[in-house]
Amino acid sequence: MQTLTEQLLEEGFKDRVLTDAQLGRLISGSSQRRYNLVNRAMKAGELIRLRRGLYLLADKYRSQPCHPYALAQRLEPGSYVSLETALAFHGWIPEAVYTTAAVVPSRQSKELMVERLGRFTFHPLAIQRGYFLELVERVQLGEQVVLMAKPIRAVLDLVCMRKVGWQGLDWLVQGMRIEEELLNRVTGTELRTLSQVYKHKRVKCFIAELEIALGFNLGRELGGD
Repeated sequence: MQTLTEQLLEEGFKDRVLTDAQLGRLISGSSQRRYNLVNRAMKAGELIRLRRGLYLLADKYRSQPCHPYALAQRLEPGSYVSLETALAFHGWIPEAVYTTAAVVPSRQSKELMVERLGRFTFHPLAIQRGYFLELVERVQLGEQVVLMAKPIRAVLDLVCMRKVGWQGLDWLVQGMRIEEELLNRVTGTELRTLSQVYKHKRVKCFIAELEIALGFNLGRELGGD
């Protein structure tokens, strides 16, 4: 076991994502010594470089593997898991999804490939101020907590990102392969909430048409859920 790995375990950092600044405080000596210790641990497969200045101990040294969904929020603080990733998590689409996709409050898209942990994509959306986390919930994955879009929020985030216009329920049922039974679980309250979330008129129109298609304009909920 490498010197740095032993020190991180002794100091109680086995489950932490570590920055260069934290390593600088932990490792005595020069910056060259820190550089050498970090590189030795990486070459030994004991330390994983997530991106520049951000590191994680390999799974065998952790109390539990780092879940990619939890890692996404360490890579981009303030983000939440959404789009196809959230739909697959909730069982709304049948396909396996191998990319962890998240929505970020910033204006810049990013893509990262992390050794052993896969591909991560981060997407900004045109969302009204104060509505970023509407219909986003905290999900417990073992001992790790993740911010995850509810299914209908993930659908509409996808509509917003792809700039999709209303094409009828067929786009959702046949194109996205979402079962109509699942769409029927969406509530009028959820759609009314989401109608306030997005800035673009195209998404607002999509929500309005979806309300009609699901029968909410006919008083299906009679004023409630």
